[in-house]
Amino acid sequence: MSWTNFLNETMGRIGTFQKEAPATFEGFNTMGKAAKKNGALDEKTKEFIALGIGISTRCDSCIGFHVKSLVRLGTTREELCEALEMVAYMGGGPSIAYSAKALEAYDEFSAA
Repeated sequence: MSWTNFLNETMGRIGTFQKEAPATFEGFNTMGKAAKKNGALDEKTKEFIALGIGISTRCDSCIGFHVKSLVRLGTTREELCEALEMVAYMGGGPSIAYSAKALEAYDEFSAA
């Protein structure tokens, strides 16, 4: 699977939905900007939290979006794997399977 193609297709579907529900997306985007701003926790830490939630809820789109953000924020493969270890510990077998997907997405996005 190409994570880049997957996210592009996902964004196309989301764009279609956004045209039908612009106020919902405006609110969601406002909430996202507020949640991501640096405060007591930096954006990178917050993206790790979001990735853990995406893995535990088995959301492929969430995994792709948050791994892509972590690559943009300069996350190393070692940092990602250490975070994925914690996610796997907390979530068991399903989290291990979805952590492997996150690592695959990281490898693709960081190679680009």
